Amino acid sequence: MSDSFEERLQKAVDRGNARARARDEEAREQQLTAAQLKRMHGEYRLQLSEHIERNIQKLVGYFPGFRFETVIGEKGWGAAVFRDDFVPGGSAGKRRSDYSRLEMTIRPLSSLNVLELTAKGTVRNKETFNRTHFKKIAEADVSEFERLIDAWVIEYAEMFAAVSG
Repeated sequence: MSDSFEERLQKAVDRGNARARARDEEAREQQLTAAQLKRMHGEYRLQLSEHIERNIQKLVGYFPGFRFETVIGEKGWGAAVFRDDFVPGGSAGKRRSDYSRLEMTIRPLSSLNVLELTAKGTVRNKETFNRTHFKKIAEADVSEFERLIDAWVIEYAEMFAAVSG
């Protein structure tokens, strides 16, 4: 009924070996996961940065004067439109320049393993929004990010149209 000391000792050694194997397997899985996360981030970044470019570039057709640029660098991958408007002076004869810009990027992969979308909008020298949306890469839904990109571009277009009317 009662296990002998030898049997209990053998079971303890077996449990220890099983823990070591499990720990080694988990370490291998984490390395694999890191590579998979990097690959997934790259795929999502490419898909979303192309979506950003397509949507932001459409603003140029609605608001002549905007210039389009692709954003690639330390800030991430995406696109921007911008314009400088010369505003002649009123009764005082003062002239001014109004700057407007919309920029959206997918940030580079960080140690946090998140997919991060950033957007910054400026209309006539006033920052209208500065937003960030992120999800863990493993939980990210590309269609959710695409809906946000669409909504933010549309929101910016409405804000710009309201002041340039």
